[in-house]
Amino acid sequence: MKRSASSRFGRIWPNATALVMVVGFVFPVYWMFATAFKPTPDIVSDDPVWFPTHVTLDHFRTALAADNFWTMVRNSLTVTVVAVALSLVLALAGSFALARMRFRGRKGFIIGFMVAQMAPWEVMVIAIYFIVRDADMLNSLIPLTLFYMVMILPFTLLTLRGFVASVPRELEESAMVDGCTRPQAFRKVILPLLAPGLMSTSLFGFITAWNEFPLVLVLNKQAEAQTLPLWLSQFQTQFGDDWGATMAASSVFAVPILVLFVFLQRKAVSGLTDGAVKG
Repeated sequence: MKRSASSRFGRIWPNATALVMVVGFVFPVYWMFATAFKPTPDIVSDDPVWFPTHVTLDHFRTALAADNFWTMVRNSLTVTVVAVALSLVLALAGSFALARMRFRGRKGFIIGFMVAQMAPWEVMVIAIYFIVRDADMLNSLIPLTLFYMVMILPFTLLTLRGFVASVPRELEESAMVDGCTRPQAFRKVILPLLAPGLMSTSLFGFITAWNEFPLVLVLNKQAEAQTLPLWLSQFQTQFGDDWGATMAASSVFAVPILVLFVFLQRKAVSGLTDGAVKG
């Protein structure tokens, strides 16, 4: 009996803990989306309205009609997609070199990337500002894209290095024996096996660049050169206490990440795990 009770408790407490954590993480997201669809009387009601009495899209119309919204959508997508693409290209080449080649300073190189990954970028914002100012590139998307790429490059490189190291050398050597050059062997043999790692690092890079706030706040003062995180921070100022419009704006900002995560979450989670334990 004692063993049976202990066994039941051992099954119950992990599930109960997971359930509490899920509720704690999911409820704020639900409340944000629910508030975005509620009519204003339900939002300002003294008693919380858990479910909208009827759905309204007025708050979304207000958010989407805000000044420079579509310009900032274009800016956010541009800097995020380009930064992720550049980091993947550089990380693929660097991870192959770190996993397959032996050269002097290799371990120091890896440690340097680990240190760069741990460094808080917020403390370097002032130095970055002076660099960009002296280059006369304030209010430009180019420095923003480059610095975003540098921010996500260490994690991308270190994760992909684990995937490249997990691919047996014999597969690559067999392809070269069959007539492939080293670049062709990498493209035809190794690259297809890196799909989980590419998905997980792309998701991480997209979230990091999409949510970044301090750098664009300092470097880009003109509205035409700003991104969505800065637009969202200024939204409450523009519309006062319009919480419905504010939640609608927050929902619009969160949708791309949620959609991307839904499509990539299985591969992304397995990719992060495999990249961490291999190599």
